[in-house]
Amino acid sequence: MPSQPPVSPAALTGKELEILRLLAGGHTVKSIAAGLGRSEASINERLREARRKTGIGSSRELARLLDAQKIWDKNIDLSQRDCPGDHASVPHTQGFEWTKGRIAMLISLPAAALGLALSAATVMPQPAVTTQAAVANAEAPSPLAGRWSLDVARIPEEERPRAVTIIFEPVASGGWHTVVTIEAPDGALQQAESTAALDGVAVPVSGSMGFINAVSLRQPEANTLVMTLGKDGKRVSTRVYTVADNGKTMTETIVWAAEGMPDIVTTTFNRVG
Repeated sequence: MPSQPPVSPAALTGKELEILRLLAGGHTVKSIAAGLGRSEASINERLREARRKTGIGSSRELARLLDAQKIWDKNIDLSQRDCPGDHASVPHTQGFEWTKGRIAMLISLPAAALGLALSAATVMPQPAVTTQAAVANAEAPSPLAGRWSLDVARIPEEERPRAVTIIFEPVASGGWHTVVTIEAPDGALQQAESTAALDGVAVPVSGSMGFINAVSLRQPEANTLVMTLGKDGKRVSTRVYTVADNGKTMTETIVWAAEGMPDIVTTTFNRVG
């Protein structure tokens, strides 16, 4: 059999490489879109651009060739791979970045939350004894409690859901009852519901979000919640929710589980109840 010439990943952006890595791992466009919180059209567009750059006619063949070259095991600096044009439609507003490797955006988070987010285990956090501070945080009135709505105007149009709401309700045991509802552009609804203590122990998630089935929580500060989402014992993402001093806005910082540099995304929620 004639050998296929090597494909250079240098021309590909970090997002294109990430999608191709998932494709090589057996995922479909649909599962990749669900896992990354993006539309299938957006994922297909990334794949088309990767094929154009490399001259490979099949996305799966391109993913297979890159996988055979074992580039996933290399320490790829994804911040260098993301070219400006890759996110040209994204407004560069404060508190919202969709590029890789921007660790500086986490500096504003409480140090304890940052440490928990970036030191998440390869699967889910190990069980730990609930601290007195965590119980005190749960018993005191928390700025996290209430209903929050995603500021969708800050999300690129091709990846924008119609709406996302999060409801945080404190429970007597010192944890949180959480309900997340995502309304897709076509009006389809997905919902996830859970009740978890603040001890980092994973509990089941019920609902219709097929890409997650477990969640664990920690609360290092009264205005900060660290949430780790998992699927079948593997970490999907770690999310840090931080409420502003005015209590009207909440920043969600997402660290996706991936090899190499994590894909860090921030979004903004507004209090609606």
